[in-house]
Amino acid sequence: MKKLTIGLFIDTYYPMIDGVVTVVDNYAKVLSKYANVYVFAPKVSKDFDDNTLPYKVVRCKSIKAFKIDYVIPLPKLDRKFRKELKEINPDIIHIHSPAGIARMGARYAKKHKKVLVGTIHSQYKKDFLRATKSKLVSNILLNNVMNLFRKCDKCYTVNEGVKKIVLDEYKFNKSLFVTRNATTMKLVEDKNKSREKIKRLHNIKDNTYIFLFVGRLNKLKNIFLIVDALKLIDNKINYKMLFVGNGQDEKELHDRVCELNLEERIVFCGKVTDRELLRDYYASSDLFLFPSLYDASSVVQVEAASQKLATLFLEMSATSSNIKDNHNGFLSGHTKEEYANRIIEIINDKELLKEVSSNAYKELYITWEDEVKKIYDEYNELMKEK
Repeated sequence: MKKLTIGLFIDTYYPMIDGVVTVVDNYAKVLSKYANVYVFAPKVSKDFDDNTLPYKVVRCKSIKAFKIDYVIPLPKLDRKFRKELKEINPDIIHIHSPAGIARMGARYAKKHKKVLVGTIHSQYKKDFLRATKSKLVSNILLNNVMNLFRKCDKCYTVNEGVKKIVLDEYKFNKSLFVTRNATTMKLVEDKNKSREKIKRLHNIKDNTYIFLFVGRLNKLKNIFLIVDALKLIDNKINYKMLFVGNGQDEKELHDRVCELNLEERIVFCGKVTDRELLRDYYASSDLFLFPSLYDASSVVQVEAASQKLATLFLEMSATSSNIKDNHNGFLSGHTKEEYANRIIEIINDKELLKEVSSNAYKELYITWEDEVKKIYDEYNELMKEK
């Protein structure tokens, strides 16, 4: 039986790291066991060596975007990129973003009668409102994006909460399926060993609670709520807060920490690319703080669950749509006072925290191997239908 050739199309890629990049990387790694896999992405930096990846990356020209972390791909202006796409001639085109590279993939699929699959990873309307400050312009851009995904033979999103937003608010009038984000992380054998490692690394004393955030240091993630809430519990709990990651708002966050006199409490760990070390951060922590209202379904909350680490979310956030409060995670109101009070309640109820952490592992932890194999089987069904 002839191997499928699969093209995954995304408008940013390594060395930039975000949730969607992580998803596509893991799709490519798992799918490579069954098919010929190519990731079509923009050039982001000369410093990254694509040959370190176990699959082929096809890069197109790009320019640096103004005031944000990302680049703007220019596939129409890259003859070599278009030629490589034609030579590879993928059977399946799976778009993971709504901009230039994904649109070229969609056009290629239509012209050559290929199977077109799409995944809606983000709450695009929030992105557009933040960028344009205009509801009218945001609605025009959103309609344009939804028209792109309506062209797909099959379209996915990442949880039931985002599915509801896309169907009800974005007026997406086609069938929409859920495929969950996952992780490659396995539970550490000795959490105490991981904790001692992180304590030594950051000079954390015994009898100190460790709180953790992993992700881009961007206002979109609601990271300032974390430090504002922690200020309110500064004299009530002995804690260290670890921020793992970097991003465009890191300096402003650092300034806020200094303004609140929390320099002794809060540690900026930088971007961690060593997966074993990142696992140690999760395994050593007592509570994962993730008050994002922007994320659709963050990979980091699955990584936390893989290490039996419970997460404190905000109520009614898309990324907490599969969370039952005090069962497989924790929910809080949206103010710094409510978030601070929930942290205190959780830390003071050790039995509940242990039970919720265990349930998070049982119910939220899923591997990429399992999830992507389902997608591959569905690719084959779509090929038969096409």
